[in-house]
Amino acid sequence: MPMLRDDDTLFAALIARDPSYEGFAYVGVKTTGIFCRLTCPARKPKRTNVVFFDCRDTAQEAGFRPCLRCRPLDIKPPASEALHILRDRIKAEPDRRWSAGDLKALGYDPSTVRRAFQRKYGVTFAQYARSQRLGLAVGTLQQGGTVMDAQLDAGYESGSGFREAISRLIGDAPTRMTAHQILTAQWLDTPIGAMLAVVDDAGVHLLEFAERKALPNEIKRLHERTGPIRFGSHAMLDLLACELERYFSGQLTAFTVPLVQKGTAFEANVWNALQHIPVGQTRSYGALAAAMECPNAVRAVARANGANQVAIIVPCHRVIGADGSMTGYGGKIWRKQWLLNHEQRMAQSQSQL
Repeated sequence: MPMLRDDDTLFAALIARDPSYEGFAYVGVKTTGIFCRLTCPARKPKRTNVVFFDCRDTAQEAGFRPCLRCRPLDIKPPASEALHILRDRIKAEPDRRWSAGDLKALGYDPSTVRRAFQRKYGVTFAQYARSQRLGLAVGTLQQGGTVMDAQLDAGYESGSGFREAISRLIGDAPTRMTAHQILTAQWLDTPIGAMLAVVDDAGVHLLEFAERKALPNEIKRLHERTGPIRFGSHAMLDLLACELERYFSGQLTAFTVPLVQKGTAFEANVWNALQHIPVGQTRSYGALAAAMECPNAVRAVARANGANQVAIIVPCHRVIGADGSMTGYGGKIWRKQWLLNHEQRMAQSQSQL
């Protein structure tokens, strides 16, 4: 990974709780005999009392015990208590209109909750809850309910307010929604950050990290090409979440969930070529172009690679510079390196079977 790995750099990352070192480094605290993720929320130890490790096994072999707060042996970093509880509450009561008073009644500071959801999903708690509530309303309309039924399900007393909110979400008036194909979206948690997934009965249309700068434009383009989007539940989302869980736990190297990607014929060929790069291996843009028998189309291959809207499953992260450098990645370079390291470990494990 193109970053300094000396102890001073790692200690600075520990103080900053830098997530880019997730899976690359762990810290052992000599005074307690415990080792943690660098993002652990516990009080930070003194510089003289820490030792750093490249992997969890090395930390354990040195006699350190895993921290009970950040749980470094788990595949996923533990979500904060507030995030976990409030997500479950929203799922259990999707039609509820949450207020700051509701959060205070549960013992949470509204501003802290707002920042936590903003960091995790790129939206505030209120926006997250509203998207789920509106998704429920769209579901009511899809199932043949009236606009009034949907309005009441979403908790809106004003018909005009409901129409305005639903239009912002899916780009059409609620009375016309049943005439369109409706895509279903949901946030999926992974060890390296939240991902937005968009699906329908045919398969996965989009899977991107929340921090990807191009995500708003990708959603807009998907809406224009395919149809409106609502937040909600869907069997395809369940399948996708299951396969992602197995991938991140090292149990799955080939996805079976169907994909629905709309692009040019050339882009489709590039995305297909990406899926033929074996797990644990990489290709340069030039090598990928040559494999497609288009050796002079290196830049076009790079553009098509960047236009991919289904991260991980269509492994654009497996394309690197001709000199072996980590080239640009919309989900951030540290995630690209994390994914490559993860896949190399999976490939090594398979070769030993």
